[in-house]
Amino acid sequence: MMPSLKTLLLVGVAAMVGALAALLWQSQTGSPNMIEAERVAAKEPLYWVAPMDANYRRDSAGKSHMGMDLVPVYATDDDSPGIVKISAEVVNNLGVRTAIAKMQRMQSDIRTVGYVQYDQDNLVHIHPRVEGWIEKLYVKAEGNPVVEGQPLYDLYSPQLVNAQEELVLALRRDSSRLAEAAEDRLLALQLSTDFVHRLKRDRKVQQTVTFTAPQSGVVDNLNIREGFFVGPKTTLMSIGALDNVWVEAEVFERQAASLEQGLPVTMGLDYLPAKQWTGQVDYVYPSLDEKTRTLRVRVRFSNEEGELRPNMFAQVIIHADGGGETLVIPREALIRTGEQDRVVLALGEGRFKSIVVKSGRYSSEYAEILDGLEPGDTVVASAQFLLDSESSRTSDFKRMHRESMDPDRPKQMTPPRGPGHD
Repeated sequence: MMPSLKTLLLVGVAAMVGALAALLWQSQTGSPNMIEAERVAAKEPLYWVAPMDANYRRDSAGKSHMGMDLVPVYATDDDSPGIVKISAEVVNNLGVRTAIAKMQRMQSDIRTVGYVQYDQDNLVHIHPRVEGWIEKLYVKAEGNPVVEGQPLYDLYSPQLVNAQEELVLALRRDSSRLAEAAEDRLLALQLSTDFVHRLKRDRKVQQTVTFTAPQSGVVDNLNIREGFFVGPKTTLMSIGALDNVWVEAEVFERQAASLEQGLPVTMGLDYLPAKQWTGQVDYVYPSLDEKTRTLRVRVRFSNEEGELRPNMFAQVIIHADGGGETLVIPREALIRTGEQDRVVLALGEGRFKSIVVKSGRYSSEYAEILDGLEPGDTVVASAQFLLDSESSRTSDFKRMHRESMDPDRPKQMTPPRGPGHD
């Protein structure tokens, strides 16, 4: 049975209405392919991440578990792995600062600590050369100042009495040879020339002998009191001069190559923060401490005003020669890990990538870069840890050619490359 004309017309009208409705719905909502294309064109974020924790990710904006705004991470059209792109607003909010890798002379200041000591060249230890008893002690405490020729102690010694009697006997017998030998013996026993002259003049033996300070300075290591029995093995005291002092500092093994005698040194003390002393390296000790792996350095300072005292703690800066110009970046821009050193390159237009570099020496402000960067490269100097954590997930840590990183950069600024570079 053939359908009627009216039925055919109704079917045709229904088909046309359905097609028009489908077109109208697609024009209002768009197809799935169109939605994806619009999403990519609009640069919607792939995900949001916490600024202080790269493992905290969410599908939408919000707050991290620390109460900070999540940072959006966008897709990038770059073919190089590890490229991270963020918007200019996020760069500003994160406080991203950049710096230029440049060639300059590096001042290798070595900062360390040290202790003030007596100048060992002018430190005198006092020992008696005979056995006897301390009858009187003129110096009562350590730290007392003394001047050359000042009395230190009186000593009674039978040996000194016998030596005096030998000289007097030789003089009475008018034996010049015996007198000369007795006089030499008294001088060898550390009796002063004035004492011997008085003995020859008066010919009167003294039961106790007064010994005087051989130099000016301060008393240290006072080990005797009145009535002590002493002998040649007894260290009675020490006298140290404070016109010049030594400061012994410790330098790490990796900095030993920069040390040499005569380098200028600046020193400061906590109790006089506004004052600095200048001196020079007097001696570099030949061996390292096996426990601390440090090298001792001796520095000499003038102490005419007497402000430097033994055992004071000092901050020492050794101004080493940094040699010629070298490639440096701010020290804060270098990311040091247990396996490698990295920096985050700023590629422009909100693009960043982590690459591996080889670092050398360090100063208080700069780090030397031996390989991985070239003069004029831009590196991130702050907030680089978040960028590095994102880039390092997929980065090959290899440096791209300069032209691919910044095609607008003049090629004449590119220095010649040596073998082994990318």
